[in-house]
Amino acid sequence: MHYLYVQVVKAKELPGKDVTGSCDPYVEVKLGNYKGMTKHFEKKSNPEWKQVFAFSKERIQASILEVVVKDKDVMMDDLIGRIMFDLNEIPKRVPPDSPLAPQWYRLEDRHGRKVKGELMLAVWMGTQADEAFCDAWHSDAATVGPEGVANIRSKVYLSPKLWYVRVNVIEAQDLIPYDKTKFPEVYVKAMIGNQTLRTRISQSKTLNPMWNEDLMFVVAEPFEEPLILAVEDRVAPNKDETLGKCAVPLQHVQRRLDHRPLNSRWFNLEKHIMVDGEKKEIKFASRIHLRIFLEGGYHVLDESTHYSSDLRPTAKQLWKPSIGLLEVGIISAHGLMPMKSKEGKGTTDAYCVAKYGQKWIRTRTIVDSFAPKWNEQYTWEVFDTCTVITFGAFDNGHIPGGSGKDMRIGKVRIRLSTLEAGRIYTHSYPLLVFHPSGIKKTGEIQLAVRFTCLSVVNMLHMYSQPLLPKMHYIHPLSVLQLDSLRHQAM
Repeated sequence: MHYLYVQVVKAKELPGKDVTGSCDPYVEVKLGNYKGMTKHFEKKSNPEWKQVFAFSKERIQASILEVVVKDKDVMMDDLIGRIMFDLNEIPKRVPPDSPLAPQWYRLEDRHGRKVKGELMLAVWMGTQADEAFCDAWHSDAATVGPEGVANIRSKVYLSPKLWYVRVNVIEAQDLIPYDKTKFPEVYVKAMIGNQTLRTRISQSKTLNPMWNEDLMFVVAEPFEEPLILAVEDRVAPNKDETLGKCAVPLQHVQRRLDHRPLNSRWFNLEKHIMVDGEKKEIKFASRIHLRIFLEGGYHVLDESTHYSSDLRPTAKQLWKPSIGLLEVGIISAHGLMPMKSKEGKGTTDAYCVAKYGQKWIRTRTIVDSFAPKWNEQYTWEVFDTCTVITFGAFDNGHIPGGSGKDMRIGKVRIRLSTLEAGRIYTHSYPLLVFHPSGIKKTGEIQLAVRFTCLSVVNMLHMYSQPLLPKMHYIHPLSVLQLDSLRHQAM
C-alpha cells in the first residue's frame, strides 16, 4: 500500500507577524481535501515539530502538495510562507534503503516570491513498511483527531509470565483457641490477590492440627501480591475466628523444575488484640508448617486445551528448541456488518487481533470502512505444530464519539498441523460469531499464512513427545482444578 509521507522537522528565522513582532507558528500540510496540522508554539521564531503526515495514495485527489507555515492569531491566522510540491516530482523510497534525509526549503508568499524564513522537510512516496508509518498522522483517520490516534495504532503485546504456586499446608503447632472450653475446629485459608482457597477442617481435634493438603494458585510476574495464610477456627456455624496470620512474599519462594520434593519451613503466625482501640501484637506465636514453591515444570493453561497456542512449561530452562517460523499477513476484510451508527448511518472501525504463544498483535484501526485493508505482516516462533493461532476482528469503540467498548465482529482459528511447510496459503476465511440464535457470519477476512520448518529433526522429535510437559503426567492436576486455574490465568 502506498503512502505520501511529509516529515515536518523544524523552521528557522520566521518573521514576526503581530504587533509585538513575535510569531506563534504552526504548519499545515494540505493535499486535496485532507489537511494535517502540527501543534503551534507561542512566540518562537525557531520552532521544532518533528511530526510525520501520511496520505493514502488510494485517496489522493490532487496533483499538488502544499505545506503552509502560519501564525496563530485571535481573529485570523496569518500566512508566513508556503512550499509547493508537484506529486509527479516526489521521489519513491524503496526499503531497505535508509530513510530520506530532510532538507531546508525557503518559504514563498502567495505569488511565488521568496520570503524570510526556512522550513526543514522530507517528502517521499513510501509504503506501510516505512518506519515512519507507526507514528504518522494518517489522512485515513483524519476524523479521529490527535487525541484518538493512540487508540488506532498497531501494537504488539506480550502476555505476562504465569506460574502455578503450590502451597502444601502440613500442620500447625501451639494454637491458642478462641474458646478454651472446647477443642478448635481448624482450617487454613490461603489468599493471593483475589484468589482464595481453603483446606478441609482438620480431623485431629487438638492444638496441633494436621492437614497435609495442596492448594494451587496462578500468579504473574512480577509478583506483587504476597501469599497470606490465616488459620481459622469454626466457633459456630457461619462464624469463624482467626487464630493467626502470616504473609509470605513470593519473590523469595523457591522454584522447582521437576517432582523432587523441596524443603518445608515453619512460619510464625501473628495475632493482634485490641487494647484501648489500638492493635497490640501478642508475643507468643503459634506456628504453621508449610512447603511453598513455584511450579516451573507445568504449562499454565490459559486457553482451552483444544485451541491452545502454546504448551511449553513455565521454566525457560525446560523449553525445547523452536522448530519453525509462522509468518502471517493480515491483508483485508470484506462484507463487514455495521457495528454502530454515527450521524444516522451505520459504520464500522475495524481492527484485527491475533494471539499465538505469549505474543499478541493488534493491527491499526481502519476508520469507517466495511472493507478495511490492513496489509500488515507479523512473525511468531513455533515450538509445537499441534497448536492453534486465533484471529479476532473487533470494532474500535475508543475513537472520539465511540461507546468506549470494543465490539466483537468474529473470529477464525488455524491449526498449524494442517499447514504444509514452506507453502503460502492465502484464503478468505468466514468471520463467525455465536449468537443465542446460532452461529452468524459477519464478513470475511483475508489472510496469508506460511509455516516454515527450520529443523525437520526437531519437528519429528516433537511428535515422539507427549503433548503437555512431563509434570502434567507425573503429578496430574484434576479437571476441576484445571478449570478454576484456567479461569484465574485468564
